[in-house]
Amino acid sequence: MKRKHFLKTISVLPLTAVTMKMQGLNKMTETFENTEKMPVLFLGHGSPMNAIEENEFVSGFRKISQSFEKPKAVLCISAHWETRGTLVTAMKHPRTIHDFGGFPKKLFEVQYPAPGSPELAEETKNLVQMTEIGLDQKWGLDHGAWSVIKHLYPDADIPVIQMSLDYTKSPAYHYQLARELSKLREKGVLIVGSGNMVHNLRRVAWDKLNTEDFGFDWAIEANTKMKELILDRNHQPLIAYSSLGKAFQLAIPTPEHYLPLLYSLALSGKKEEIELFNDKAVAGSLTMTSVKIG
Repeated sequence: MKRKHFLKTISVLPLTAVTMKMQGLNKMTETFENTEKMPVLFLGHGSPMNAIEENEFVSGFRKISQSFEKPKAVLCISAHWETRGTLVTAMKHPRTIHDFGGFPKKLFEVQYPAPGSPELAEETKNLVQMTEIGLDQKWGLDHGAWSVIKHLYPDADIPVIQMSLDYTKSPAYHYQLARELSKLREKGVLIVGSGNMVHNLRRVAWDKLNTEDFGFDWAIEANTKMKELILDRNHQPLIAYSSLGKAFQLAIPTPEHYLPLLYSLALSGKKEEIELFNDKAVAGSLTMTSVKIG
């Protein structure tokens, strides 16, 4: 809330209401006071089955979460929530969304009852100046969020909110929007982009699902180039990925799984350490390559 608007508002409120509003703002400030700078993650989430399987990717998620302090909250940008305009979940108790089909009953039974954070949603809304952020009460946590966060924090004791992807906007727009979230890193908030660098389900080699680290030539070419640019901190070509040739066109046939990577990269500092992990291809046309920044 802008200061002028806030002062105008409280000037016409009864004293009790003013007191309650000030208490609410103080609580928000206390909850998200300055901390040491949190890292940023991009997680290649792959199949929803990673939520219930034990494999090297799940182990990678667990290991990376043990390399830094436990956050006060998590803000996740998932490939699986696309909207017109940008929203953040603002409910106290987000539901676990099973937004997939054709998987075992056991997967549909998974619940990740992490609390939400209306306070963080409001904080996020106030930070972003380039667009109006809507506060959502309906969505919850989709599998792009809970299937990986449950391995980072299995006790579901850390508040989690999601930010949607505005499907009407360009990659450059998303990158710039992400930069406005940077102050959250200094308030104990872990920002997680969840998608896949290479993600082309139409080209999946179903007969190679159990073949370790198998990628088509174009998938390996695109993934290798992405990693080079990430480690060189050269983000502009990654933003303009559609001009990088045929391999990138095949690797990113639609943008939703790639855009969370741009959110994570936009939040990186010039001298922050960059770590790649879970760096393997799956079924020819997917890569699980994940990134820790900071």
